[in-house]
This record gives sequence, structure tokens and C-alpha cells, in this order.
Amino acid sequence: MNSYFVHPQAIVETTDIGDDSRIWAFAHVLPNAKIGSNCNINDHTFIENDVTIGNNVTVKSGVYIWDGIRIKDNVL
Repeated sequence: MNSYFVHPQAIVETTDIGDDSRIWAFAHVLPNAKIGSNCNINDHTFIENDVTIGNNVTVKSGVYIWDGIRIKDNVL
């Protein structure tokens, strides 16, 4: 059982997701993306392969995060 939530209408191809993270409807996360613990990925977002998102990060609706981006912990 996963220790994170993925909305049924999200496309999440990675399994590298930390505990207590939430990924909402119409988000698309590619297979090599890394998402930390306690993250909130809002609706209509796109996260490419070469992306690392730290712990306690919120990605607001409609945000696209492209290859090469590294987001540190505790970022909104």
C-alpha cells in the first residue's frame, strides 16, 4: 500500500514519492521524477523526468516543472 495519495484522474508514472504526499487531479508526473515527503502537487501540473522536489513542497495549480529543476525543502 502506498503511503501517499494519487487522485484517480492524475497520471503519475513515478513511484519515487515520499510519505504523506498528495497528487491531485489532472497532474502528470513522468517516470523519473522524484517527489519528497509531505508534498502537495495541485491540479493541472506537469512534472518532467529530470526533476527533484524536496520535502514539504507545494506546487500550485497549472505549474509546469521542466527537466533540470531542483526544488529544495519547504518551498511554496
